[in-house]
Amino acid sequence: MELRGLKINFLGDSITQGVGASCEQTIYHSVLKKEADLAVARNYGISATRFALQKGTTARPKDDYVDINSFCERFEQMDDDADVVVVFGGTNDYGHGDAGIGSFSDRTPETFYGACHYLFSGLVKKYIGKTIVIMTPLHRIGETKIPEGKEPGDFGILKDYVNIIREVAEYYSLPVLDLFATSGLQPEIKEIQENYIPDGLHPNDNGNAVISHKLKKFLEQL
Repeated sequence: MELRGLKINFLGDSITQGVGASCEQTIYHSVLKKEADLAVARNYGISATRFALQKGTTARPKDDYVDINSFCERFEQMDDDADVVVVFGGTNDYGHGDAGIGSFSDRTPETFYGACHYLFSGLVKKYIGKTIVIMTPLHRIGETKIPEGKEPGDFGILKDYVNIIREVAEYYSLPVLDLFATSGLQPEIKEIQENYIPDGLHPNDNGNAVISHKLKKFLEQL
């Protein structure tokens, strides 16, 4: 894929918003815009947001998925003219989401499986014929523990959420940039944390540069 002149929408959480980066110009999509000479790189990242709806937002009309904390509502509000859409999230569904994992047959946003289906199928319909890329979460400190207060089975470790993203993206034949498997960023290694992910979750400028480089190479090969 030739990237020069393309318009790309970036849907995500705090990492896409820019938490951890020193300024707007060093967020991964801003770096990509400059290096690939994109026409537009639109930032639809909102800190602390998740794929799935949360139980605290149930006071709404049935089938009305209006929830600022959910990717499943926000994607409808993105600009329609994108050539490419990049989705980067899931770490907050693991870290502090209260929606259960659910099952592959789910199709509504109240579970993580259902939210992935709802979001990915909705993007395919909204951006018919365009390129939709899914990026898995990065590794994070504490990722092998189920968060406190959550029951095994209903919730999981971070890798469980990564595997669900991979599985549902494959169902819709969407390309996956597997940062969990290939970014080289594992903050459990002290030197990696110090140089790329100081707080164990949000990449700094160096970490954002790694994501941008990985994403640029990935898109060019599509």
